[in-house]
Amino acid sequence: MAMFQRRTLLKGAASVAGLSLAAPFVSRKGFAQGSSGSVNVFAWAGYLNDEMLAAFEKSTGIKANYTPYGTNDELLNQLRANNGAGFDIIWPTVDRVPNYVEFELIQPLDEAKIEVAKCLPSAWENSAKFGAVVDGKRYQVPTDWGTEALAFDKEQAPLEYGTASYGDIWKEEMAGKATVRGHSSLVGLGLWLEAEGKLPRPLLDAFASPEAQVEIFDVILAEAIARKGNIVQFWSNENEAQGAFRVNGAAIGQTWDSTGAALAKEGLPVGFIAPKEGALAWMEGVSIPSGAENIDQAYAFINWFLTPEAGAMYSNATSINSTAVGAADLLSDEAKAFFAAAYPGDALDKLWWWPIQESWYVTKRNEYQDRFLSA
Repeated sequence: MAMFQRRTLLKGAASVAGLSLAAPFVSRKGFAQGSSGSVNVFAWAGYLNDEMLAAFEKSTGIKANYTPYGTNDELLNQLRANNGAGFDIIWPTVDRVPNYVEFELIQPLDEAKIEVAKCLPSAWENSAKFGAVVDGKRYQVPTDWGTEALAFDKEQAPLEYGTASYGDIWKEEMAGKATVRGHSSLVGLGLWLEAEGKLPRPLLDAFASPEAQVEIFDVILAEAIARKGNIVQFWSNENEAQGAFRVNGAAIGQTWDSTGAALAKEGLPVGFIAPKEGALAWMEGVSIPSGAENIDQAYAFINWFLTPEAGAMYSNATSINSTAVGAADLLSDEAKAFFAAAYPGDALDKLWWWPIQESWYVTKRNEYQDRFLSA
């Protein structure tokens, strides 16, 4: 199981909770770094809404121009095509940051311009282990974290914590009723096979060497292809994952937490829960591309996003967890209830954190995904 646990984050939040009480919502005066102009933000679809963009502009005098994307690969490919230009802020997952450094697409951050005390210390420190720091230089500020686990129709495929498993997706009775993402579903399936003693070596070895990846993923892929009849729809972004349940008849799926939360908000009988093998956990953050033009405004955006008010606004809208000190205290009752239902008992201790995904791993991972999708 990967390196640090969600409870570490929560303990970090508790230890600095007092700081949030003394931290006022940031005013324009606090942003001498970038008090006018604009900032171009390239972020995941659904991450920023009109309320947040307006609040940022009101606080700083800076207009944020938001362009959405749907996948990590879409972000990376777009930035490579632009040679690191076109945007001032991007939002990669922390495990993929070394890919951007390798292709010289992002720049080292000036930590003197970042209000580090506003970020949960545990998130700041542990993000370095997952890829935010490369060769001693920090390239990302951690802003949020979440999971990919089990979304389920409470009437057609009820699940309970402790017995819920990635294996539930692949049961015979779920034929034509499941939705998954190509590459991450192979990891979820791998965790189930590992728990059943059916992998030739630990799953984490696949991230350590190409030889181990092939040995492990050959087994996983064969199992996935044999059970592919369970899949009613593959998804690659938030809208597709929601659509699988909303219109295409999915009763169970391996999805992001935000998918389960959005469907529940619509009144659909959809729950979201961590499986016994551990929810796939990820951390994200903001980086500044190498070709960014509005540098001061980018730092202003980073510092604003780390305020408790901005963090809570983000979490309440997306059901993704903020790393801003004090944000948890401002969450809606609905957001708190969703979190409690998704991660009961020892679920936070069992989180499976994505290791750093080197370029060689991503290339081969995509090959296995394509073979699965086309089988």
